Amino acid sequence: MIPEDLYYSREHEWVRLEGDIAVVGITDFAQDQLGDIVFVDLPDSGDAVEAGAVVGELESTKSVSDVFSPVDGEVVARNDVLEATPEVINSDPYGEGWLLRVRVSGDPTEELLDADAYTAHTAG
Repeated sequence: MIPEDLYYSREHEWVRLEGDIAVVGITDFAQDQLGDIVFVDLPDSGDAVEAGAVVGELESTKSVSDVFSPVDGEVVARNDVLEATPEVINSDPYGEGWLLRVRVSGDPTEELLDADAYTAHTAG
């Protein structure tokens, strides 16, 4: 089930807006395609990120996949729990498996998809 209260990128990241902070993670669809995630590489707090740019990597038992920032802004936190337990992304991608918190600049929703549009995107 794709949560209705989130925004989505075409690269399979999700965004939950909390004021001017965007909580970012990968979708259930993405984690399922990757398989068991065994390593996470994320940017540091204070790093600037740009929508559409590669900001990290997820390594799984199947492959290595880039993480793209779905928003412009500055990283204010990263989920350091994932360094020791990256498999949390597989078990709880929309909750404890979040990746980054980004202080956004501009309107982050302009290029993002709503749940219905993301559902259509993944169906193709």
